[in-house]
Amino acid sequence: PFVALTRREHDIALLACERLTNQEIADRMFLSRKTVESHLSHAYDKLNVSRRGDLIALLDQYRNG
Repeated sequence: PFVALTRREHDIALLACERLTNQEIADRMFLSRKTVESHLSHAYDKLNVSRRGDLIALLDQYRNG
């Protein structure tokens, strides 16, 4: 399901799944917090999830087959 994401959305989604806050992701990627929020919002829409916990569950499901 992650193939629908842009490279940036994918990278940010993975960091979110590592339980980094939006500000921590922004600092690590040299982006604004608002930009991170925007990328996550787009990723949620593309993956049909509504929050970070759902994103983490989806990634765990994908990793564990």
